[in-house]
Amino acid sequence: MTAEPTVTGDETRGQPGGQGVRSRSQHQRRKRIVQAAAALASRGGIEAMQMRTVSERAGVALGTLYRYFPSKMDLVVAVVSEELDLLEGSIERRPPSAGGAPDRAVEVLMRATRGLMREPELAEALIRSLLLSDVKTDFGDRMSELLLRAASGPPEAIPAEDPRRLVARALSGIWTMEMIEMLRGNATAEEIQARLEITASRLLID
Repeated sequence: MTAEPTVTGDETRGQPGGQGVRSRSQHQRRKRIVQAAAALASRGGIEAMQMRTVSERAGVALGTLYRYFPSKMDLVVAVVSEELDLLEGSIERRPPSAGGAPDRAVEVLMRATRGLMREPELAEALIRSLLLSDVKTDFGDRMSELLLRAASGPPEAIPAEDPRRLVARALSGIWTMEMIEMLRGNATAEEIQARLEITASRLLID
C-alpha cells in the first residue's frame, strides 16, 4: 500500500497531541478518498475512477490525492484492501458455521461473492485491477489467510511450508476465475458454489 503523505509546516508545532490529531486527520482524509473512489467504481467501473473526479467527490485537492495515491492503480489497490477489510470484519463477527473444512472454506468464498456482487460494477473493477495491474496487491495472500483460518484454524499456527497454504492459495485463485465467469454472465452464484464445493472437497482435508 502507498505510504501516508508527509505533512510539513507548523500546523501541529507546540500543540500537545498534535501528531495524533494530524494522524487522525490524514486517516480520515485517506478514508474519504477511498470511499469516493469505490462509489464511483460502483457506478461506472474502473473507468469512472478518474483522479480529478475522485478528488472532487472526496473534497480534496488533486495534488493532495496524488500525495496519497501516486497513480490510479494505487487507488484501486486501496479500494480492494477496503473491501477485504469489510469481508474480514464480517467473518470475524460471524465465523463460518458449516461442518467440515471444505464447507467452511466455501462459505467464506460465497460470502465474498455475495458481498462483491451487491455492486457488480465495483466487483468488475476490482477483479480487472487484479488481473491487469502492475501494482502489487496482497489480495491473494489475504484471501488465502481467510480460507486457512476458516478451514484449519489460526494461520499463524500453520508452518510456512505446510501444503495447506498452497491449497488455500489455489482455491483463492479458482474463486477469482469463477468470479470473472460470473461477471461475464457465464455462471450463476449457484453454479459457482457447486463447482467450489467439488473443488474444495478434493483439495481440503479436515
